[in-house]
Amino acid sequence: KRRPKVWELRPDANRFETSRQSRVRCPSPPIYFVPLRCCRLVRFPISSPSNHSSPPHQRDLGSMASPQCCANPPTLNPAAGEGKVVDSFGGIKAYVAGAQESKAAVVLISDVYGFDAPNLRKIADKVASSGYFVVVPDFLHGDPFVPEDADRPIAVWIKEHTPGKAFEEAKPVIAALKEQGASSVGAAGYCWGAKVVAELAKANEIQAAVMSHPSFVTVDDIKEVKCPIAILGAETDKTSPPELVKQFEQVLSSSNSGIAHFVKIFPGVSHGWTVRYKSEDAGAVKSAEEALSDMIDWFNKNLK
Repeated sequence: KRRPKVWELRPDANRFETSRQSRVRCPSPPIYFVPLRCCRLVRFPISSPSNHSSPPHQRDLGSMASPQCCANPPTLNPAAGEGKVVDSFGGIKAYVAGAQESKAAVVLISDVYGFDAPNLRKIADKVASSGYFVVVPDFLHGDPFVPEDADRPIAVWIKEHTPGKAFEEAKPVIAALKEQGASSVGAAGYCWGAKVVAELAKANEIQAAVMSHPSFVTVDDIKEVKCPIAILGAETDKTSPPELVKQFEQVLSSSNSGIAHFVKIFPGVSHGWTVRYKSEDAGAVKSAEEALSDMIDWFNKNLK
């Protein structure tokens, strides 16, 4: 059998600064990544640049989904958070937090488990405490992914909940924020929600973007981004592996990009770590808090 190609990531070769406000941090000591050849729900090599670069409308999102997209499901709680749920914000049910009169607003876009996830609402509350009005729309319309439902695996469920549909629904939400006085709007997305953020950034609908462990985001998407963007990746991620995140950084660092950016790979964590951690796991909580701090710093730099 042919031996798989192995990449060695050395700190001295992969930590660098660029004039575009970018930064990539790789774990130390050196670790090795073996490119995936297949995955239960994946029909092509995840780490292949050519596959990541092909237009999203030409691919089946269900075939792109990794089991990591659904790992560690949260216990949903509609009553979670210090904010409140409103029946309609921009025409869609949403969790909101912070002062409505704030001139800076943030839209948080969930992963496949939706806006009732307690950790997501905790993030919304913390962002709001930094001076933002935060909206977490229910883009899944009360129908989050349920791993136990054998009749609706992720490949089936996602056909009814495409990021493209959420992108269209996000436009009236952003318009409503501007109508109530917000002069700048940022968006942050997790896994499935990161693809929605990518589309908003490409359409120039927002003034700053943050993507955490993105799913379905391609190199071509990054080439079309029109606002400052931060990308927070995981050391262990079959959907957006470190080598793909580095491709994102290379595109943003190109001389003709002109897009302010921040790219960081978190060591010792897996896809979904920012929102699907266990509160009793001190290490996981620390990494999630670091990612949250990076996100708030990025918004402070680009929205205020």
